[in-house]
Amino acid sequence: MAGVEQITVEAGEAGMRLDRWFKTHFPGLGFGPLQKLLRSGQVRVNGGRVKSDTRLEPGQVVRIPPLGVDRKGDAPVTARTMRGQDDGAVLSKMMLHEDPQVFVFNKPSGLAVQGGSGVNRHVDDMLEAFRSKKGEKPRLVHRLDRDTSGVLVVARTRLAAMKLAEAFRGRDATKTYWALVKGVPPKREDKISTWIVKEQTLDGDRMRVARHGEEGADHAVSYYRVIEQAAQALTWLEMQPHTGRTHQLRVHAAHIGCPIIGDPKYFEADKNWDFPGGMQNRLHLHARRIVIPHPNGGVIDVTAPIPPHMRQSWNLLGFEEASAGENE
Repeated sequence: MAGVEQITVEAGEAGMRLDRWFKTHFPGLGFGPLQKLLRSGQVRVNGGRVKSDTRLEPGQVVRIPPLGVDRKGDAPVTARTMRGQDDGAVLSKMMLHEDPQVFVFNKPSGLAVQGGSGVNRHVDDMLEAFRSKKGEKPRLVHRLDRDTSGVLVVARTRLAAMKLAEAFRGRDATKTYWALVKGVPPKREDKISTWIVKEQTLDGDRMRVARHGEEGADHAVSYYRVIEQAAQALTWLEMQPHTGRTHQLRVHAAHIGCPIIGDPKYFEADKNWDFPGGMQNRLHLHARRIVIPHPNGGVIDVTAPIPPHMRQSWNLLGFEEASAGENE
């Protein structure tokens, strides 16, 4: 960082200790260096001197002197940059929200949530690094596909896990995804309602749209809207799953004739279609935002920045994130 920076405390950071706030925003800054900056008055809140245990309030402005470390988000965590780093450090860099009951992480594309064949590192195992003094390990309460990036909610206590899992089961959580798909959907916004069943193929398990009443089939409902499009070639979709079936959004996108770019299982391009130059052939599906009741009351509302390979595609296509109208 070249000079002094002023950062405004966000609503979700109300009551957070200043030292914890620094750990969230600048995970590379050690405790000792922070204490020196506080004692010398280089770090201030609303212009006044503060201590490490000062509790922050939304709207306050924190003065940040040149630190020599990256602010979290400046260098996104990727499956490649994780190599050689310990689990606690990686999870800290992934963290978007932390309170006594809940963690929310921005999971990078390529990192599995749970173990399986060919999986050497996964979030569930990494959470051992955050086991509490009471011996309680944080618990997963939902999943993301390995190649899908974005918001992942984790409970820090048994009670929080029960309440969060109940919210997901009761569909009290609103999950918003961003996807880049081939072509243009038939409508600007619509509901997709099908039955989905798992089938075994030579390439492993795969989901497909099934007939109503077919053995093993589950009902799946998704909603989508078009945010922007690049001529008739590519479309940026906002998608919301109402149900939580395996690969649901990926199957539904393909079902309406607009498979997600870079999807190794469900993207079947015709012979005349060329993958866009300058884009990475990786899954362009990102869990952008989650809104869910907090176990202690109130609401958790967290948004995750898009991963580097999708940022590259957005820049190439001239898509602006403001077009999503998320704050409206």
